[in-house]
Amino acid sequence: MQGGFAFLEAGAVRSKNVTNILMKNVLDLFICGVAYWLFGYAFAYGKGNTFIGYTHFASHNLPVTEYANLFYQFTFAATASTIISGAVAERCDFIAFLIYSFGITSFIYPVVTHWVWAGGFLSAGMDYGGSIGVVGFRDFAGSGVVHLLGGTAAFVGASIIGPRLGRFDKETKTVLTIRGHSVPIAALGGFILFFGFLAFNGGSQLSITKPGDGAAISIAVVNTVISGSFAACSSMFVNRLPKVGNKRWSLLIIINGALCGMVAVCSGCNLYYPWGAAAIGTIAGIVFHFYSWLVRWMLVDDPLDAVAVHFGGGSWGVMALAFFNNQDGILFNWDQKSGMVFCWQLAGLATICAWSAITMGIIFGTLRLLKILRVPRDVELRGLDIPKHAEPAYPVEAYGHGHVEKLMQILDTSGPFIVTQVYERQGKNGNVNYGFNHISDKGLYESPEVKRHVHQMKQPGGGSAERIQRSTSDSDTSDFSVDEVVKM
Repeated sequence: MQGGFAFLEAGAVRSKNVTNILMKNVLDLFICGVAYWLFGYAFAYGKGNTFIGYTHFASHNLPVTEYANLFYQFTFAATASTIISGAVAERCDFIAFLIYSFGITSFIYPVVTHWVWAGGFLSAGMDYGGSIGVVGFRDFAGSGVVHLLGGTAAFVGASIIGPRLGRFDKETKTVLTIRGHSVPIAALGGFILFFGFLAFNGGSQLSITKPGDGAAISIAVVNTVISGSFAACSSMFVNRLPKVGNKRWSLLIIINGALCGMVAVCSGCNLYYPWGAAAIGTIAGIVFHFYSWLVRWMLVDDPLDAVAVHFGGGSWGVMALAFFNNQDGILFNWDQKSGMVFCWQLAGLATICAWSAITMGIIFGTLRLLKILRVPRDVELRGLDIPKHAEPAYPVEAYGHGHVEKLMQILDTSGPFIVTQVYERQGKNGNVNYGFNHISDKGLYESPEVKRHVHQMKQPGGGSAERIQRSTSDSDTSDFSVDEVVKM
């Protein structure tokens, strides 16, 4: 899973930030190794009360038979932390990363684990007596415990740190697409994650030697594949719809849609019929698009769509268990108990969201007040790899984010290269109108998406060129069919 996240995030950021994001993914694993061993496992699985555990710090007096569980749960904690790194990519300071990563893996995530997987108050629920019996919150493989928590933390972090430079133009109400530098690398990460989810969900059975373990793991793995498949397809077709998607066949949309479906099925993948997993995945693909749009509408910059995948898929997965589980789901038993199951799923969802939002809000808010949350503007413009690490991921001459315009600028001795982007709009009368966007690109490590002039700019040879966002020769208000700018 960690390798999959690393490649997915590396491909989705610009070339000038690849080393930085890979380092954060590597360190997520090792910081978690320190934090979870020292504190996390004790808070999660140590003896204590229904809120938190408080024994076995640094594995003190932990039976060796529990070491396998410590290892498995450590990998889940690392996943929760890694979700955040994608949402704050390309502008989060390294010191801030070290602090929030340690905080979520040592305390914030383990406490939620205790509530749900170690006999805490959410899983204990309440005894309603009679035919209802005990009802509590359920989450087999982490739709809520891992993904909902990580997605909420990612949204809080992205909101507090602010958008990347040039991402939003409030004056023209546009969202500028800042493309990642390598679709193949992102696709490789997607494939690794698809495979990792099979162990993520199937392994949540926690044993394979007891009667019924093999069947439960088989069901979980098959449902994971089915849900991811249907989510990928539904997300792909939704993206083709006007006013919803960009009317393109998008590889990255397919990958994120599939991941959202696998996230959503986690909560009850051992309790669903295959047709239920198909329904959950189909809806998950739609949910992904809704949350992706909502985050952009709120002017929150999430380079990886981590909030849409993990919060969207996680929240839907938590609720879906109340409807599709084949024991007491609403679709199978329309009775008072199934209603109480739904209520407890909603209660767990709200509790996890509130806990992660408040605790991570304190961490990110404090880091911002101390002015160590975000890198300086000049560092962000040049990219984090060279100023922060002195380890460029690629040869310096390729550091123009892979754009032909950058190569031309490097070879041109007359001055900065002026990039003109042309956007096409179809009017009602059949005429084609054009809008022009002039971008001055200065600096060896700066990509054309960042440097934007809203009104006027000086050309290298003197004079000025006015940027026209859209042509006014036609009163039609149809959206531009553009790749670089998406009308909100």
